[in-house]
Amino acid sequence: MLEGLGNWDDAEDDVDASEDADTPHGAAEEPSLVFATVDQFVQEHLAHTYRRTLNVQGGHTWCPEWWRHGEAISRLEALWRAWEDLRRDGQTGMSSWWRDHADHHMPILLSTDGPFKGCTPEKGHNPRLAPLPCTPPPEGLFVPQ
Repeated sequence: MLEGLGNWDDAEDDVDASEDADTPHGAAEEPSLVFATVDQFVQEHLAHTYRRTLNVQGGHTWCPEWWRHGEAISRLEALWRAWEDLRRDGQTGMSSWWRDHADHHMPILLSTDGPFKGCTPEKGHNPRLAPLPCTPPPEGLFVPQ
């Protein structure tokens, strides 16, 4: 177990046995979460396990106000949800999480041309990136389902 990160393997054991009596037969119980929010996941787990040297000149960049970036919220939420699901796989779950999720999303997030472009840990958030330009499609091209 990694120091300071808690024992997430025991999280499923936190369910009170008396709750089972109230669960209708055949109803699937929602698995308990280790981290209640994406913010808690980032601050208490990801920031401590995914360590990199940060600089703007050609390496990695990070915004201490990551929650101001829509892309970052979406990617970090995806990382958190995948971690919560894959942690229950005692075999290769964590390896899959690193390979398929963290190793994919984190280089994009930390890229000097990624969503945190212009931000630095020292100077904070800098809303420098504009949304991608979009021209509305011709009317009728996309029909609601």
